[in-house]
Amino acid sequence: MDALPRLLDWLLPQLGPRPFVLGLAGAQGSGKSTLAARSAERWADCAAPLPAAGGAVPAAGRFAAAVSIDDFYLPKSRRQALAARIHPLLATRGPPGTHDLPLLHDVLSRIRAGRPVALPVFDKLADDRLPPQHWRRFDRIDLLILEGWCIGLRPQPASALVAPINSLEASEDPQARWRTHINQALAGPYASLWNRLDALALLAAPDWDMVPIWRAQQEAGLARATGRKGMDTPALTRFCAHYERLTRWQLADTPHHAGLVLRLDEARRVVA
Repeated sequence: MDALPRLLDWLLPQLGPRPFVLGLAGAQGSGKSTLAARSAERWADCAAPLPAAGGAVPAAGRFAAAVSIDDFYLPKSRRQALAARIHPLLATRGPPGTHDLPLLHDVLSRIRAGRPVALPVFDKLADDRLPPQHWRRFDRIDLLILEGWCIGLRPQPASALVAPINSLEASEDPQARWRTHINQALAGPYASLWNRLDALALLAAPDWDMVPIWRAQQEAGLARATGRKGMDTPALTRFCAHYERLTRWQLADTPHHAGLVLRLDEARRVVA
């Protein structure tokens, strides 16, 4: 079963004249970036113009865009500063605490106000944000699909942080300072961000074990598309370990508060 019609059937009745922000969550490699882009394209193609203010003159058209929370990663220099000040593992992009939330809040505010907006672009192979001249610019956005692996994540109970979940946590975060910092970020700044979403959908992987396989496929595709070498197997295994705790938590917790849950099989087909 295809995820696109199921997402659109659920989403379209919720849309109205005001800008709408959909959060689309899913583990790495689950296909959320492709689904977000296809959904934005399909909606933009079929959306009828809405009346302008007062209903007198039809609007010229309606505009949709998809953006990844990955594009809001802090630049490398700022993550290195966090690593020096708080914990060395914060140098690695991905977990909550490594995103530029003020920038994302500013983007959402501009969209809500119907103002021109620029969406940042992060170069994952260079591990850094591209300069503003390379950002995507829109006169306005009526539907924004904000996708990312941690969208909508809530903090874990404090008791869940005590025991390490893998060898990375055991060897590099034995006192739980890194995972506690992440959890505190989810309880505070990220919770405020999720409150600005109009709706939340989840692409649910079959289990955690499938995620590193999907991520390896994603890395290989990125390298082929750009002609640049990606992470080798040991580097990729270590990288995925940064995500394991919260991906497992996402699969257990997010279905209880997402508006739509699409459960996937190993081939990323919707099975429920």
